[in-house]
Amino acid sequence: MLGLQDKWVALAYILCIASTLLCVVYGIFAWNKGQTDVSQEDMRWAKEEKKAEKKM
Repeated sequence: MLGLQDKWVALAYILCIASTLLCVVYGIFAWNKGQTDVSQEDMRWAKEEKKAEKKM
């Protein structure tokens, strides 16, 4: 089996590949999930930032 002498070594390779695929799938589904609430302080900062950029 691909030059592997022991079934435990083959299992380790299979589990590494499976865990990588699982992480990639999880990352795809959880890509844009995050904090959606915006605080009042953030809103104030954004307004001040826009004003500062317009003055430049």
